Amino acid sequence: MKQYLTFTDEVRHALDNNLPVVALETTIISHGMPYPQNIEMAKEVEQIIRDNGAVPATIGIMDGKIKIGLSESELEEFATNKSVEKVSRRDFPYILASGKIGATTVAGTMIAAQLAGIRVFATGGIGGVHREGEITWDVSADLTELAQTGLAVVCAGCKSILDIGRTLEYLETQGVPVVGYRTDEFPSFFARESGFGVDFRLDAPEEVATVMDTKWKLGLDGGLVIANPVPEKDALDHGKIEAVILQALKEAKENGIAGKKVTPFLLSKVKELTEGNSLQTNIALVKHNAAVAAQIAAAYHKKQG
Repeated sequence: MKQYLTFTDEVRHALDNNLPVVALETTIISHGMPYPQNIEMAKEVEQIIRDNGAVPATIGIMDGKIKIGLSESELEEFATNKSVEKVSRRDFPYILASGKIGATTVAGTMIAAQLAGIRVFATGGIGGVHREGEITWDVSADLTELAQTGLAVVCAGCKSILDIGRTLEYLETQGVPVVGYRTDEFPSFFARESGFGVDFRLDAPEEVATVMDTKWKLGLDGGLVIANPVPEKDALDHGKIEAVILQALKEAKENGIAGKKVTPFLLSKVKELTEGNSLQTNIALVKHNAAVAAQIAAAYHKKQG
């Protein structure tokens, strides 16, 4: 397995010296945001992690290798190359064997991070059960990955374009703890509320680190969702964003958008309908998640001695 992994000097040094590391995905760069906001966000998020006591490891696939940490020129490539593929569990063999460039999804990043020995991952929002999932069977591989791959995933809930209730039911079935970080309510990405609760509320990085440590020492495989609401000053109104999402879903259905194309289409349409406000909220929540993830990684590192 190690033959497929390469590391930047910064990440290699951190892992060799048992320093806290936070994994970051590349799909948010290549498919989640337009240029140049995507590259600006990627660089800022890496610096936020450093400022909060951890080392960032942005993960992507290039030239037949899983890269744990990217150089500035490689980040630029993911931000601008239009042929970047999305990589989840099923896609690793093909993308690596073909030498194509691949951006890791939440599930893909979890797999790569675990191979590298990283325990904390910051993202925007996890995937989940799509609306009308009972008809389409469109369920993100992120959920099954959370059931088997041991990372704490710091996110602003699941993307609000999804069926949040069914997503939480699926996570419960798979035994994935959903932790509300300083909240009793599961956030809905753009908004701080969703109408759904969390399994447990924890208010400090040390508390999260203790739960992570206990879970894995018990031999309970799989990850944890650390649901961290977008800061109040950056949040959108839940009712208004829900109306926008319903409009975007209607247009997606009318245009026959399906599969991997659904999420990018919906996020782009939501950005259009909110006159760019959703993109600013998206950037703000990713930065907030990065800071919290770094603090959790530092606390978990202390527990490991």
